[in-house]
Amino acid sequence: MTEIRLYNSKTREEQDFTPINPDNVRMYVCGPTVYDRAHLGNARPVVVFDVLNRLLRHVYGDDHVTYVRNFTDVDDKINARAAEMKAAGDARTLEEIVRALTDETIDWYHADMDALGTKRPDHEPRATAYIGQMIAMIEDLIAKGHAYAAEGHVLFAVESYKNYGALSGRSVDDMIAGARVEVAPYKKNPMDFVLWKPSSDDLPGWDSPWGRGRPGWHIECSAMSHELLGESFDIHGGGIDLQFPHHENEIAQSCCAHPEGGFANVWMHNEMLQVEGKKMSKSLGNFFTVRDLLEQGIPGEVIRFVLLRTHYRKPMDWTETKVREAEATLRSWRRLTRGVEPGNVSETEVAPLYNDLNTYGTIQRLRAMATAIEKGIDTPEGPVSVEDFLASAQLLGFLLPEMGAWAETPDLQPYASRLAELRVSAMETKDFSAVDEMKAALVAAGVEVRMSKEGVELVPGPDFDPAKLEASK
Repeated sequence: MTEIRLYNSKTREEQDFTPINPDNVRMYVCGPTVYDRAHLGNARPVVVFDVLNRLLRHVYGDDHVTYVRNFTDVDDKINARAAEMKAAGDARTLEEIVRALTDETIDWYHADMDALGTKRPDHEPRATAYIGQMIAMIEDLIAKGHAYAAEGHVLFAVESYKNYGALSGRSVDDMIAGARVEVAPYKKNPMDFVLWKPSSDDLPGWDSPWGRGRPGWHIECSAMSHELLGESFDIHGGGIDLQFPHHENEIAQSCCAHPEGGFANVWMHNEMLQVEGKKMSKSLGNFFTVRDLLEQGIPGEVIRFVLLRTHYRKPMDWTETKVREAEATLRSWRRLTRGVEPGNVSETEVAPLYNDLNTYGTIQRLRAMATAIEKGIDTPEGPVSVEDFLASAQLLGFLLPEMGAWAETPDLQPYASRLAELRVSAMETKDFSAVDEMKAALVAAGVEVRMSKEGVELVPGPDFDPAKLEASK
């Protein structure tokens, strides 16, 4: 079995991955708060951990991996969006609007992430289905002296957990000085965070020992991961923006509630995303959702390729140039593998993937592999086959059959016949302007035009764009 090495944010070093139980490798990834479309930055961890999920299943077996990613469907942002809808004339109760809004947003999320070729996790728990487990965990934390009730709220006592700050490498004093903490008279320490808070009659809420209310954000993931994966599991993932305070708080409350367990052994965080070298933001006009890109005609497979061509622990820059390069590469790979059935993953070619999920290095190996196949030569790692190339690319979620409709090449024969007719006519009239015009349009569409005594042959090139073919008619 090939050894997987992963960078552990908790230990700040790469280490060999040794699962607690190889027959049940367990991974939890923080999912979305469902009140709006997922933007491109939201998609990066989904795609990154989809690759890790595929790799784990490749190594340990499909039936020996349990992957959990949650939906946060109780949150102040959701309530605010629902209130806007009600103020705009929606006649339903706020709770009815919240349920409809979260249902719709989850459907959007599934459609958009499916379009990127990601496998759905084994479990996708909704926070509202685990309120009972959250209340039980909060009661246990109070009983153990790690939490306290105050004015309808329940707060975690940060000072009760001596290792608080270890994940992010900060001391409590530094956090207080540098963080925007909610100042409230009922807090014993400014860094204490909410486990439970009261709900007014018009807001979603549940009965609890502390009155009608709703959970804080952090307790949700702790309760759901414990219920589905146990007191100790292998990998916890998410964006670097979640490391503090969300993941720090998860560790504190989980380790205090279940001191006999280790919570997550390996913590993994992907870096943030930029657009053309700038932070993505609505104010800069460079903010877009995954659905925006799909509706612009950028295939999901191309989006996936761009996201994976940068190592997950490096900031990723989305550019138009990378989109064009990704589309050209995937078109050529799909032409190369047309009609081919996948063989076996070439472990030597995908070796970078085992080294902290180095997708960039693996893509470079795949490029070299494709070139070698086209030229009929060996790679530096040895002989390769197109069947094994296909299987290796599919390990990264590329060249999947269900993802390839965008790259299907239309029948170019009608265009070749038309150009041949124009050529015959031009030979008689000595006016080649129509021939030159159609040829120029074909070339602009990425088509290589080959004319000889035998006739006209049209070959789609690496930059082939079917949408531009209309101009050549």
